[in-house]
Amino acid sequence: MASSSTFAKAKSYGKRVIGRPEDPVPVVTVKDWVRNISQNPARDALRYVESLFPILGWITRYNFGWLYGDVVAGLTVGMVVVPQSMSYAQIATLPTQYGLYSAFVGVLIYCLFATSKDVSIGPVAVMSLTVSRIIAHVNEHHPGVWSGPQIATTTAFICGFIVLGIGILRLGWLVEFIPLPAVSGFMTGSAINIVAGQVPGLLGETGFDTRAATYKVIINSLKFLPVTKLDAAFGITGLVCLYLIKWSCDYFGARYPRRQRLFFFISVFRNAFVVVVLTIASWLYCRHRKNKAGKYPIKILQKVPRGFQHVGPPVIDPDLLSAMASEIPVATIILLLEHIAISKSFGRLNGYKINPNQELIAIGVTNTIGTVFGAYPATGSFSRSALKSKSGVRTPAAGILTAVVVVVALYGLTPAFFWIPSAGLSAVIIHAVADLVATPKQVYSFWRVSPLEFVIWAAAVLVTVFSTIENGIYTSICASAALLLVRIARPRGYFLGKVTLHEDRNSSEIRDVYVPLQERPGVLAPVKVVPPPPGVIVYRFEESVLYPNQSLLNDALVDHVKKHTRRGIDVSQIRMSDRPWNDPGPKPGQDETAENLAKPLLHAIVLDFSGVRSHIDTTGIQSLIDTRNEVERWADKPVEFHFATILSPWIRRALIAGGFGIGTPSSQVPIEIAPVVPYRGGRTEFSERQKAPDLEAIEETTKEPESPIVPQDTPFFHFDLTAAVRAAEAGLGQSSNRSDRSSWSKSPEGKTDVVE
Repeated sequence: MASSSTFAKAKSYGKRVIGRPEDPVPVVTVKDWVRNISQNPARDALRYVESLFPILGWITRYNFGWLYGDVVAGLTVGMVVVPQSMSYAQIATLPTQYGLYSAFVGVLIYCLFATSKDVSIGPVAVMSLTVSRIIAHVNEHHPGVWSGPQIATTTAFICGFIVLGIGILRLGWLVEFIPLPAVSGFMTGSAINIVAGQVPGLLGETGFDTRAATYKVIINSLKFLPVTKLDAAFGITGLVCLYLIKWSCDYFGARYPRRQRLFFFISVFRNAFVVVVLTIASWLYCRHRKNKAGKYPIKILQKVPRGFQHVGPPVIDPDLLSAMASEIPVATIILLLEHIAISKSFGRLNGYKINPNQELIAIGVTNTIGTVFGAYPATGSFSRSALKSKSGVRTPAAGILTAVVVVVALYGLTPAFFWIPSAGLSAVIIHAVADLVATPKQVYSFWRVSPLEFVIWAAAVLVTVFSTIENGIYTSICASAALLLVRIARPRGYFLGKVTLHEDRNSSEIRDVYVPLQERPGVLAPVKVVPPPPGVIVYRFEESVLYPNQSLLNDALVDHVKKHTRRGIDVSQIRMSDRPWNDPGPKPGQDETAENLAKPLLHAIVLDFSGVRSHIDTTGIQSLIDTRNEVERWADKPVEFHFATILSPWIRRALIAGGFGIGTPSSQVPIEIAPVVPYRGGRTEFSERQKAPDLEAIEETTKEPESPIVPQDTPFFHFDLTAAVRAAEAGLGQSSNRSDRSSWSKSPEGKTDVVE
C-alpha cells in the first residue's frame, strides 16, 4: 500500500492515483501546452530571429587568421565560377550573362545565412538542365508567349519561395525521406545526360534535339559524326588539355609533396587558362573570316551585355505559373536535395554540423532575391564547394570575394567574352560534370551495405538515361518510399528463449540471456536503475536504423555525450584564429573544464541492437560513422563502440562495411561509406581487415550456433547486452594502458561467448 507521502506527491503533480477516486483528473489546457513549448516566448522569438542569421554568431570573432584562408578560397573559386557559370547558362538555353547574375547573387547572399563554410551557391549543371526542360515545356504548349529568361526567373522565384517556406516552418526533416542511393542515382544519371547533351556542342554537330532521352542523343551523335565541324578542333583540344593539366598536377603533386600546394593551384586555374587560350585562338582565327551573313567559321558567344542589365522587381505572370505548374515539384526537389546532400557531405568531411532548416532558408532567400537581378535557380555546386574546401576556406565570408570576381568579370571582361568558342564551354561542362558520375567503388559500397538500395540506385540511373531526369527522381523516391513502407509494415519479430552461457570454456561462471526462439517471456518487475560506469554510455534504439530516423540516433548520442561528459581538450588554450568558426568554445583565458571537472571523459558507447530488428541502410551506417567522428572529436581520443544482440547477419555485414565491430581505428575508416558525389583526396580506402569478415559473417550466423558464438575477428560484437557492458567496463579499466585499439585481436574481456 502506498504511503500518504506518496499520494501527496502524486497529487501535487496533478496526477490521479489508483485507490483515491477523490483526486481530480488532470486537465491539460492550451496554456499548459504553450507553456511547455516555451517558458519565455518573447526571448525564444528573439533567439529564433537571431538564428536566421548565423553570421551574427561568428562575424564578431573574425580575425586575420581566418581572412587569409577566405581570401585565397574566395578568389580561387571566383576564377572557376566565371567560366562555369557561362557554360551552365548554355545548358539552361539562356544568354551567358544570366549565369553570371546567378553566380553573383548566390555567393553574396548565401554567406549571410550559411551554416556551411564550404558550400558555394550558384548555377549548377543539373539545375540548369532542369530549367532548360521547363523552358522547352512552356514553349511547346505556349509558343512565343514568354521569353526564356522570364520563365527561368519565375522558376527561381517560385522554387525559392517554396524552399524558404519549408525552412522557416522547420520542415527540413522531409529531406531525410530521400536516401543517399536515390540522390546518387539521379545525380549519376543526370551527369551522364548532361555529358551526352554537350558532346554535339563539343563537335559542332547540329540538326537534332540534344535534350531528348540520353540514349537517343548518344545514337544521334554517332550518326552525325561524319558532319563534324571545325568547332571540334577547339572543343576536343580544350577537353584534352583540361584532363592533361589535371592528371599532370595530381601526378607531380604526389611525387613532390613539398610543392603539392603549387600544383594544386595550377590545377585549379586550368578552366580559366584553357578558356583564355581558346578565346585568343578563336580571335586570331575568326576576326577576318566573317561571312556576308554575319556568321563566323565557328560558333562563338559574340556580344555579352556589360554589367547588370535586368535589375528590377520580377514579373510574375499567373498564366505562366499555370503553364509551368507541373514542372515546379521536380525543380524544387532538385534545388533543395542537391544542396542539402552537398552541405552535409562537406560538413562531415570537415568536422562540423550543418542545420538543414537554415540551409533551406539560405537557398530560398538566395533564389528569391536573385530574381531581382534576373538570376535563374541556383543551388550548391559540388565541384566549386570541393575547390573551396581544398583551398583552405575558414568562414562563409569567402563568398564575398567570389562575388567581387564575378562583378569584375561582368563590368571589365565582357568584350573578351565575345570571342569565347562555344565548343570550349562545352569542354568545361563535360570536364566538370564527369566527376558527378558515381565510381564503381561507390556503387560497390551501396551493394555491400544494402543490395536493395543498390537496385534503387540502378533504377534511378537507368530511368534517367532512358527517359528523363524527372522520371528518374520520381522513380528513386517512390522506390525508396515503397521499400520503407514494406520494412515498417512487415517488421520481423523474434521469440526469445533462455540460453545458459559459459564466460569461458574452462570457467564455471555462467549467466542467463534470452535469444530468439519460439516464445517471448515478458516479465516486468520494479527494478532499481543503476547508471553505467562513468565514461560508458548504454543506448537502445527501438527501431530499424533507416534514413528517416537516423538523424535522431545521431542527435541523441552526440547531445548526451556533450552534456554528460567533458571535452577532451581545453580549447581555451587555443588561439581564436585557429578555432573553428562555428564552435569557438570559451573566450581566451577561461578554463572550459573548471565547471565540468566532475564530468567523466567518454570512453565507450554500448548500443543495444535488439530493437533494431533486421534492417539498417546506407544512411544509417553513415549516421553511425558521423556519430563516432563527432564524439571522438569531443573526447579527443578513440571511443569504443560496442554492439549487443545483433539478430541479423545483414546488420553485421553493414556494420563491418562501415568499420565497426573489428577494432579498426576511426583514422583508418572512410569518413563517408558511400559518398553521393566523389570528394577526391579524403580518406576513402577500406583496410583489408575490414573487407575480410563481412561476407563470412553472414555464413557464420546462418549456420547452427557453434563455439565461439561471436567470431573472434569481430570483438566488439557481443551476444547480449550484459557482455557488451562488461567489455566496455573492462576496456575502461585498461584504457590507460592502451594506445591503439587496432592491435586488439579479441574481446577486451579476453573471453569469448560460448554456448553451453
